[in-house]
Amino acid sequence: MKVAFWPGCVSKGACPELYVSMQKIAPTLGLELAELYEAPCTGAGVLTEQNPELAYSLNALTLAMAEREGAALMTICSTCQGVLSGAQYKLSHDEELLQRVNGTLLESGFQYGATTEVKHLLWMLVEDIGLERIRPLVKRKLTGLAVAPFYGCYILRPEEHLGLRERPERSTYLEQIIELVGATPVEYHGKSKCCGFPMLTFNRDTSLKMAGKHLLEAKNKGADVLVTPCPLCHLNLDGQQPDAEGVVKEQIGTPIFHLPQLLGLAFGFEPEELRLNRHVVSTKLALDKVELKV
Repeated sequence: MKVAFWPGCVSKGACPELYVSMQKIAPTLGLELAELYEAPCTGAGVLTEQNPELAYSLNALTLAMAEREGAALMTICSTCQGVLSGAQYKLSHDEELLQRVNGTLLESGFQYGATTEVKHLLWMLVEDIGLERIRPLVKRKLTGLAVAPFYGCYILRPEEHLGLRERPERSTYLEQIIELVGATPVEYHGKSKCCGFPMLTFNRDTSLKMAGKHLLEAKNKGADVLVTPCPLCHLNLDGQQPDAEGVVKEQIGTPIFHLPQLLGLAFGFEPEELRLNRHVVSTKLALDKVELKV
């Protein structure tokens, strides 16, 4: 299955283990990644607030690139998913805006017909590839591993942009994947809350307190590890976890997996291939619970 692949900025910068893991599991899943190397940053929602016209034009360029590929646009970043879905929704419902944006895109040699479907890897796993096709690919059951899902904001809200009104079950896909690979999903209140990353630069203590609260709740409910479809959530929950411990005054020590890493581990890839040895919070204790021999 061919997809127009937009990895986003963070998966190639601050979280390269996400990009590497996605490249590893794509052939196993039967995904042909037509990467959009020249696509611009989505602006992570900040640009939309400051300069909506520019944000819609930049994101329309990415959408037009995918449209030219004749394939759905697949992301591995919930933030990119949210922003691109919002742009697609707006451009497909506002003909005047679409015409203005296309006037801007002329200089780049693109025109956008507002037909691109934006889908996160998480959605494609369930809706396009199908769990029954993935089940036989699992070579290493993650039995005994308690995994807490962490959705974050951008893959769940707003519902009208993300298709959750038509497909409310999208809010359960992480749990379905966790069960598919043989692990045990951990239910906790914070799984659909903001990780705090958007306010990290201007209200650091509140951001770290939010991250620490979710991590402690999951840990106290028995989680060995959290899994997230969002690299920005990963940055706050993994990269900032030592500082979050200082704010909440408790030791946490709970590792965070990217979604492709969880799948890759179940597909039989070695932890080092998935760069699970490159995280801020050590993944060793969680991996010790997994039978690594395939």
